[in-house]
Amino acid sequence: MHLPRWARIIFRGIFAIILLIIFAYIGLAWYINTHKKEVLASVTASLNDGITGSLTIGKMETTFLEGFPRVSLRLENVVLRDSLYPTHNRTLLTAGRAEVAINTLALVRGAIEIKKIAISNAVIDLFTDVNGYSNTAIFAKKKTTDKSSGGGGFPELRKLTLDNVSFTADNKKTNKLYKFKVNDLDATIDYNSDGWEAGVDLEGSAQRMAFNTKRGSFIKDKSLDGRFDIIYNEDEGFLTFEKNRLDIGGERFQIAAKLGVGESSKFTINIENNDILWSKAAKLLSPNITEKLMMFDLVQPIAVTCDLVGDFNSAGDPLIYVTAQIKDNVLTTPGGDVTNCNFTGVFNNQNDRKQECTDANSAIILTNFSGTYANLPFVMKKASILNLDNPIALGDFTSNFEMKNLIGLVDADLLKFTNGTASVKVNFRADIENFRLAKPKVFGLVNIKNANVTYVPRKLDFKDISVNLNFTRDNLEISEIILKSGRSIVNMEGSIKNFLNLYYTDPQKIVLEWKINSPQLHLGEFMGFLGTRKKTQAAIKKNRKGNFTDDLNLLFEKSNVDMKLRVDKLYYNNFYATNAKADVLLTDTGVFIKNAGLNHAGGTLVINGSLQQSKVSKYSLDAAINNVDIRKFFYAFDNFGMESMKSENLRGFFSSKANVTGSINDDGKLVPRSMHGLVNFDIKRGKLLNFDPVTSVGKFAFPLRDVKNIEFYNLKGRLDVQGEKVTIHPMQINSSVLNMDIEGIYSFGKGTQIYVDVPLRNPKKDKEITDKDELAKRRNRGIVLHLKAEDDTDGKVKVKLGGKKEE
Repeated sequence: MHLPRWARIIFRGIFAIILLIIFAYIGLAWYINTHKKEVLASVTASLNDGITGSLTIGKMETTFLEGFPRVSLRLENVVLRDSLYPTHNRTLLTAGRAEVAINTLALVRGAIEIKKIAISNAVIDLFTDVNGYSNTAIFAKKKTTDKSSGGGGFPELRKLTLDNVSFTADNKKTNKLYKFKVNDLDATIDYNSDGWEAGVDLEGSAQRMAFNTKRGSFIKDKSLDGRFDIIYNEDEGFLTFEKNRLDIGGERFQIAAKLGVGESSKFTINIENNDILWSKAAKLLSPNITEKLMMFDLVQPIAVTCDLVGDFNSAGDPLIYVTAQIKDNVLTTPGGDVTNCNFTGVFNNQNDRKQECTDANSAIILTNFSGTYANLPFVMKKASILNLDNPIALGDFTSNFEMKNLIGLVDADLLKFTNGTASVKVNFRADIENFRLAKPKVFGLVNIKNANVTYVPRKLDFKDISVNLNFTRDNLEISEIILKSGRSIVNMEGSIKNFLNLYYTDPQKIVLEWKINSPQLHLGEFMGFLGTRKKTQAAIKKNRKGNFTDDLNLLFEKSNVDMKLRVDKLYYNNFYATNAKADVLLTDTGVFIKNAGLNHAGGTLVINGSLQQSKVSKYSLDAAINNVDIRKFFYAFDNFGMESMKSENLRGFFSSKANVTGSINDDGKLVPRSMHGLVNFDIKRGKLLNFDPVTSVGKFAFPLRDVKNIEFYNLKGRLDVQGEKVTIHPMQINSSVLNMDIEGIYSFGKGTQIYVDVPLRNPKKDKEITDKDELAKRRNRGIVLHLKAEDDTDGKVKVKLGGKKEE
């Protein structure tokens, strides 16, 4: 192809220029190879000119083609140390190899201008001692009196690459330690009038990032992969990192930062991630924070931001401000899971701006917290945990739910709810010890309406319960309780002093003060309280220890109840009384009754006693009975276990003082032959009707007298009850049919031995005599029959002649 003349001229010119450059480059190569020592000395001098320390280079080789058109030098065994190295023995830079690109034109002029440094297989160690001196002082500008000289400084680089470089920044004064491993770093630097700008691509790992070595490291042993766009303003003295993507430990973050250099050491780091799991985010923080956060978890990823603000030269922790947005998530806690969970969370380690950044000044604040816990929906407008050294929880809590949904919170083998609704609106404040609430203070109301509940351990059923619980500081006020169980109706109100504190710390010291009024009460429906309390399955399983059911179990088992009981009509089996009043104390060991009074069978009863609970409960009774109908009285108490004497055999009015003990089974029945104690009694206008032992004697001794209907006159006696045997102290019986003197032992089993002296004189003959002394003389005139009642071989009581032998 034939070219125009002007084209051939241009082509020849370009070719000539290229040849000139090649010859010049070859000339430079020849010069460097023949003047290695001089060039190495110039490079070393150029680098040393900008530092206050020493730079040594072990070996230099030229690599022309790698840096064309620049001249490239390969430096080996590069060591950079500050002037105080002999004092602290910390080398700033140790590099196995460094590639240095030199400006070719500057070299022609006899100057050394380094445009690129590539460092491989190196260790960079930035060290600050306890007095604040740093080996980075090596880069401080040298003082000069010649203003025209330009002031020196480290050479302006255009490109920096690092390959297999370990980086450490150890500040002993502020207890800060940063360690990174750079697998590959490629930085391009452009200079301007204000400073410079750089684009940096990084692949490496963060081994330690401890803002306070006493607290541990952030982002420990996590991979780093991303880009940084950095702007340096020399007047401001800050490095600004524009927001860019950085992968940390495989998680995708957006990072922005502002770091002070030179005289300023302040920094601000902003980290964002819109899709990260709670557990992975928590593990990026220091161990003192991670340990607490890992007690909780969120199943679905969350959006989180973290701001770190501090000073590299400050000994304290940096400000840590973390925000998180949680939507439709599942929160797992030591106490159970919260589903449908939504809230905005903030962690801040400088809650009080006037105080330092510490765990004690830290706060976790949750706003618009809503969710469902154990089938119970709730809302908390604001909840906080303050002071992570000694945590305090406070906030508000609102919930409305059906009582049957409590099955998710309270085991069905403790309390079983089948009906009713509840509303809760309270504010709370409590200490947190081992992630459990302690010393709580609750203010607010809990309202329960139309609830049906079974207290399973004692098989007690209650219906249509309505309750208002009012929490006032330490106390719990309980009002407007309407309780129905079978045929019983109970209206109650009460209070517990220091309730919540004792609930969590010492439930056996809880005393529930009740005022109980009832138009009618059937005690048989509450006999479950007299028997032993059955353990729930939750109490049996060791792995359930510490949950809400266990706390309630312990409350029911250990707390005390002090009742002021007022009952219009009281029923228990055959027993019926009116106007019953009693002070009753229920504890985990038994039931104690004080000043109990009631009207029964036309008379009154005053009772003090106790019941010690076990499989067969033991009772102790101190009773005063005044003028009760003896027939109704015996009928009400099942004839006190007697088989021969029944209520239908008795008439009259009975008064007594008794101090006895005995046993009651789980069904509330008196255990036969278990009674022990002393009974004094007085019967007025008494009658004995169709009493078999007496009619048996009458048929034998008084066939002509009416022994089936015997009237008594002021019968008094004393009985010692010892199990199945009753000791009858000497007692005179003056009746319409005959007079008797009785003493001996009556046994509910075997061992009956009663001595009866019966004057045969007919009492009707002395009916008109009113003088007591005269009656006493006439009483034993005539024949006196001495009889003995004792067991026969068939177990029945037989009466035969034979009086008591004189001792």
